[in-house]
Amino acid sequence: MKRKLRMGMLGGGNDAFIGAVHRRAAFMDGLVELVCGAFSVDPKVSKESGEALFVNPDRVYLTYQEMIEKESQLPADVRMDFLTIVTPNFVHFAPAKMALENGFNVVIEKPMTFSLEEAVELKEIVEKTGLTLALTHTYSGYPMVKQAKAMVANGELGKIRKVIVEYPQGWLSRLSEREGNAGAAWRTDPKKSGKSGAMGDIGTHVAHLAEYVTGLKISELNADLSIVVEGRMLDDDGNVLLRFNNGANGVLIATQIAAGEENAISMRIYGEKGGLEWKQHDPNNLYVKLLDRPVQVYRPGNAYMEPYTLSSFATHNTRIPAGHPEGLLEAFANIYRNFVLTVSAKLNGETPTAEMLDFPQVDEGVRGMAFVDKVVESNNSNEKWIKVD
Repeated sequence: MKRKLRMGMLGGGNDAFIGAVHRRAAFMDGLVELVCGAFSVDPKVSKESGEALFVNPDRVYLTYQEMIEKESQLPADVRMDFLTIVTPNFVHFAPAKMALENGFNVVIEKPMTFSLEEAVELKEIVEKTGLTLALTHTYSGYPMVKQAKAMVANGELGKIRKVIVEYPQGWLSRLSEREGNAGAAWRTDPKKSGKSGAMGDIGTHVAHLAEYVTGLKISELNADLSIVVEGRMLDDDGNVLLRFNNGANGVLIATQIAAGEENAISMRIYGEKGGLEWKQHDPNNLYVKLLDRPVQVYRPGNAYMEPYTLSSFATHNTRIPAGHPEGLLEAFANIYRNFVLTVSAKLNGETPTAEMLDFPQVDEGVRGMAFVDKVVESNNSNEKWIKVD
């Protein structure tokens, strides 16, 4: 079977930001077509969005329940293959559960669910159905992040000792949720976002980055959360001390009140033999700092000679020739492409390669929710360290 996969979308209408990003990423490799959607809770917006995206009017639905029910009744060669969910956190679990139980694969925004309990249940459903769920932890899609992961796995840094990850933003330096900013409104509302604000929204990204690149698991943490902007209901700033399951320690900073910052994600990882550094503002450069060598700079698209060759995971996710910047959309598209290649392989009765399977899945979603849960528990506790199960 050689064909595009058919995508349905929940949310992401004309009045939304992230839906357009998902579509651009999904369409980048020509492997996906949008066939249906429930694009907004507002029927007028959903209809207009469907028209703008050239979706058959008969397959523009009012609710996710209607979409999943009607799509499941269509012939196998017509109905959607997977559902992309780009709604606020509190509208993640129910549609993902229903989609999986009706035979549809799922792509979902992070955090995966509203609560840890929902995340665990979703994992059980994925395991029971054998379907594929992709979680859009976008920053793991950059080629040089994948190169960093491969170098750590190959032992080039030796045993990992220290991990420092940061995600500073400044867009919530004011009480924007009361100034008509819809994205700020739901992200700072505990009824829609969950028990954490900044840590749930962006802290989960760098927690995932730390575990993804090192291959380690956060085993204990000590968190300090703050509500800096007066009148806000959820944390907008936080610092977390980390301990990993190999004995390494680390620091995680996630803040949305760092005035003037955009999305200044960075990571520094240090082992016995040296360290590496990567920043999203400079995504093509991976700085490798070994004890007995000058600083080395790895860049995607280059045919380096041994022993400096790029890993198959980096090259698999490199799209353009050396010297051209690969950015957020390309990283986002790598998650979609690997998800689609995995689903297509399964549909063909084939075994996906390790490179195809290299995207965040349901286990990472559960760990993300466990991280949020334990950060909040730690912040509210007098205990110095809280174990992360």
